[in-house]
Amino acid sequence: MLYFLLVPNYLGSNQKLILLSLVFVTTYLIPLLILILFKKIKLVKSFNANSIKERKIPIAIMIVLFYLLGNTLFKIANLDDLGFLFYATCVALVLVYFLFFFNLKTSIHLTSMGITTGFFMVLGAKYSHPFPTTIIITIVLAGMVANARLHLKAHTPLEVYLGYFVGFLSPFATYYFL
Repeated sequence: MLYFLLVPNYLGSNQKLILLSLVFVTTYLIPLLILILFKKIKLVKSFNANSIKERKIPIAIMIVLFYLLGNTLFKIANLDDLGFLFYATCVALVLVYFLFFFNLKTSIHLTSMGITTGFFMVLGAKYSHPFPTTIIITIVLAGMVANARLHLKAHTPLEVYLGYFVGFLSPFATYYFL
């Protein structure tokens, strides 16, 4: 939604609603239903998926979903920026998955905050229209989310920093290679 508010586009309100519905179903509803199924069949103990073992399959599924969504949007005129966002998210999730092999768990919350910050920085450079207020707000929100994750003892400081770092760098890497 923030993208539609900040970046000029030529989509009608019905097209935006359809697109937001597609994104909602693909990035929220399907993963939620999969997580509920995994909890029912005891692949995960809780919805938090605390251990690396519990995170592997859901993250792998998210990689596929984000790749397919990015691929779909990237091919549609005027939606390539959003396709790029989902490709960048896919790259970040691949890196998160790769870190599992080193027994490193990262904060997915902070990964998404880093992706948001990096995405608007890349868009600012691409369109020669920086988004300083948006970037500052996303950094402040990331700090608040990081503080909450640490306060809840859901992550260690390393997992929080690593999550943000992976998320922040993925839009830059994706833009460079696309």
